[in-house]
Amino acid sequence: MTTRRTYITLSFAFALAAAAPALAAGKPPEQDRQSILAMAGDYKVRFDMRETTAFVPDYTPLEPKRSGGHEVVRVVEDRGDFISLQHLLVVEGEDKTPVIVKHWRQDWMYEPTKVVVYESAGRWIQKPVSAAQRKGAWSQTVWQTDDSPRYGGVGKWVYDHGVARWQSDQTLRPLARRDAVRHPAYTWYVGVNRHALTPNGWVHEQDNAKVGVRDGKPVTYVHEVVVNTYERFNGYNVAAADDYWTKTKGYWADVRGAWDQAIAKGGGVAVTEEAQAGSVTGPKLMGLADEIAEGRIDATRASAEARALIASAEKARPLAALK
Repeated sequence: MTTRRTYITLSFAFALAAAAPALAAGKPPEQDRQSILAMAGDYKVRFDMRETTAFVPDYTPLEPKRSGGHEVVRVVEDRGDFISLQHLLVVEGEDKTPVIVKHWRQDWMYEPTKVVVYESAGRWIQKPVSAAQRKGAWSQTVWQTDDSPRYGGVGKWVYDHGVARWQSDQTLRPLARRDAVRHPAYTWYVGVNRHALTPNGWVHEQDNAKVGVRDGKPVTYVHEVVVNTYERFNGYNVAAADDYWTKTKGYWADVRGAWDQAIAKGGGVAVTEEAQAGSVTGPKLMGLADEIAEGRIDATRASAEARALIASAEKARPLAALK
């Protein structure tokens, strides 16, 4: 009996030892991966942005801003612990022909050691993620239309109460165009970013504090609730978006690589922003992609121009406290 018990104990110990490398590797839960991949597809989108409560006496919340459209979301890359999703807007032009606008991109990394975050006006840094914070968690990094950074956060997928959802930690974000063009008193957002699957798609929710400097101190002017709903729908020219992506995805891969290289080399990156266009690199990088799609420029030449433009951007230095 003792011999048998010893044999079982040793066998169990050997099994644990064999499993240790897999456990140490931090293999992402398949349920999490499928939740992220479920956001790919063809959608009708509703954007609903509402300022709610003012926190300074001379600020009046704006009227709600609502809009909508059609958006295609495609998987750019899936290597297990990293998933990249590209959004493409499909807009009807004046002559009824579809116009494709490359929209935002969301990158998901399982148990990241660092994440690209917004630090101050025109400045993004690589922020370390502690071992405790990253255990079982995913980072979501959101990139602007020209693949320059926008914001990043870390959180876990949870599945209680019948809903698959992920929620970030509190993140800083630059102003969206809808606010920046008004030249408001506030200058950045501090918010929480949430994604949840629905029976016919998914929803992206934000809880934002709109913050600015007043009398030399950061002040919250107003709270904002954002609800962007993605409902599965393909009754529009989905093929036009896929055609654009087929023609330009090699170019955009080069652009992503150039931004990644700049960020890795400098520990971050500094890019000047404009109210109308976002990052100053946007119009040129987006324009080159349009020229490729229309057959007016060779993709190799366009990629070279894009890399030169990104390389000229000022490299940000990481804060000493975050080294």
